[in-house]
Amino acid sequence: MRPLALVTGVGRTVGIGVGIARRLAASGWDIAFTYWTPYDDRMAWGREAGATEVISQALAEHGASSTAIEADLADPDAPARVFDEAEQRLGNVTALVMCHCESVDSGLLDTTVESFDRHFAVNARATWLLIREFGRRFAAAPGTGRVISLTSDHTVGNLPYGASKGALDRITLAAARELAHLGVTANVINPGPIDTGWMSEEIREQCVRNTPLGRLGTPQDTAHLVDFLCSREGEWINGQLLMSNGGLA
Repeated sequence: MRPLALVTGVGRTVGIGVGIARRLAASGWDIAFTYWTPYDDRMAWGREAGATEVISQALAEHGASSTAIEADLADPDAPARVFDEAEQRLGNVTALVMCHCESVDSGLLDTTVESFDRHFAVNARATWLLIREFGRRFAAAPGTGRVISLTSDHTVGNLPYGASKGALDRITLAAARELAHLGVTANVINPGPIDTGWMSEEIREQCVRNTPLGRLGTPQDTAHLVDFLCSREGEWINGQLLMSNGGLA
């Protein structure tokens, strides 16, 4: 029987979330994933029609059962509903991988209260509520449970995103201690800048120039680390904020 991973923020076929979901599916996991198309509608890249169907088919090609759950994680009731739907359709969740985010550039002087609150609702509060649901419901064997969050250290000109991601770090790392009695590990990954459609040519060139390996990071780079952390071999890595950015300066 395949274990179940819940991966949040899998709304587009080019994102980090889908890269992680596909890698875990290839490693023997079933996948429940969340998406929220109104967020894509607000962003420059727009909604990707048919994305959930394409993603589900890609997961099935690796032998995985999957389910797509549309959820506005700014709603405090959404995390419990997401777990309800995942359990009803596929069973108990063994790994929680959080790739969702609210990310709208603004700085100290032009960030609105509404934007600040929405960033914290999605990036920090929803992370807490998802981890809380995971801890309350966890029923797998001790030593198999995993909590992984994706973070960022970007703050200048990106105040609400960076500040709320900092809160996400602390919330996730607390789980390494507070869920220890369940045999659950918790880690944070900072993947560095990965071009999933948001980079300008100037940003792309700057990132390549500042990375010793001379290339941009890819969703697959992050996915390989998540895959390892979710494996039995990755159990000893716990309570860490891991930089997976090719040595970006």
